[in-house]
Amino acid sequence: MDVLDAVAVFAAGVAAGGINTIVGSGSLITFPTLVALGYPPVVANVSNNLGLVPGGVAGAYGYREELRGQRSRLLRFAIASVIGAVIGALLLLGLPAEAFNVIVIALIMIALILVVAQPRLQRWVLRRREGEHRPHGGPVLWVAILLTGVYGGYFGAAQGIILIALLGILLDEELQRVNAAKIVLSAVVNGAAAVLFILTWMFFDTKIDWGVVLLIALGTTVGGLLGARVGRRIPPLALRGVIVAVGVIAIVNLLA
Repeated sequence: MDVLDAVAVFAAGVAAGGINTIVGSGSLITFPTLVALGYPPVVANVSNNLGLVPGGVAGAYGYREELRGQRSRLLRFAIASVIGAVIGALLLLGLPAEAFNVIVIALIMIALILVVAQPRLQRWVLRRREGEHRPHGGPVLWVAILLTGVYGGYFGAAQGIILIALLGILLDEELQRVNAAKIVLSAVVNGAAAVLFILTWMFFDTKIDWGVVLLIALGTTVGGLLGARVGRRIPPLALRGVIVAVGVIAIVNLLA
C-alpha cells in the first residue's frame, strides 16, 4: 500500500465512522474503497469489519447521555446480536468467495434502497410509535435483531438503518435514544464477528490485511467522535446522495 492508498483508506474510515454514528451505512464507503484499491472482496470485508469496531465504540461514547437507562434492554438485545453476528460471519467464511460477490451486490442494492427510503421509514416509525409502550419490544424485535445480526456479520452495510427502523417501530423511545441503541448494537455485531475472524486468522489462516485494519480503526474512531458531535448538522439529503453514489460505484466495481 502506497501513501496515497493509505490516505484514501484512512479518509474512508473517517467518513464511515461519522456515517455509522449518524445513519448506519459506513461500509458503503470503506468496502468499495478497498475493492477499488484492488483488495479481494472477502479480505476487504473482513479487514473492514475489524476496523469498524473502534469507531462503533467511539460513537457510543459520543452518545453516552442518550444511552442512560437502556442497559437492561441493550444486554437483552446484545445476546441476539452476538448470535446473529456469529452465524453471519460463519456464512461469510464458509460460502465460496464467488458467492460473496453475488450476495453482496444484492445486499448493497437493498441497502441503497433503505438509504433512499430512510426519511419515509422514519416518518412511519413516528406514526407507529404513537400511544404505545413496549420497553423491550417483545420476541418479534429480539428475533428481528438476531436476523439483522446475521446480515451484519456477513456484510453489514446499512445494518444500522435496519436497526433504527426496527427499534423505532417496536420501542417506545424518541429517535435519538433509538439511534444510540443502534450504535451500540451495530458495534456488538461488528465486535462479535471480529472476534470470530481473529480466531479463524489464528487457527485457519483467514486472510486479514492488518494495515487496512489499523487505518480504518484510526479513521472510524475520529469519525465516530466527530459524527456524534456535529453529525446532526449535515444535510440528510447530501449525506444520502454520497452514500448512494459510493454504493453504485461499489456495484460497478464488483460487476467489472
